[in-house]
Amino acid sequence: MGKNKKKRNKAYTGADAAIVRPIITRIEAVNRNKISQWWFDNNKFAKPILIVAAIVVFIIFIVMGIVRVASGA
Repeated sequence: MGKNKKKRNKAYTGADAAIVRPIITRIEAVNRNKISQWWFDNNKFAKPILIVAAIVVFIIFIVMGIVRVASGA
């Protein structure tokens, strides 16, 4: 086998090179109370749990209503 050619690892800086723009990091400071801060931090985990809990409570109320109607008849 022939000798492998060394790959270029230097960035091209010629006249038609792509312009490298600086990375801008935007930081937003917000004063939140303890509950709002907890919700902001745990939103990804708490939201699905609350949705499932609401669906379970709704189903329980529906079953209780059906049982109440069936036993009253």
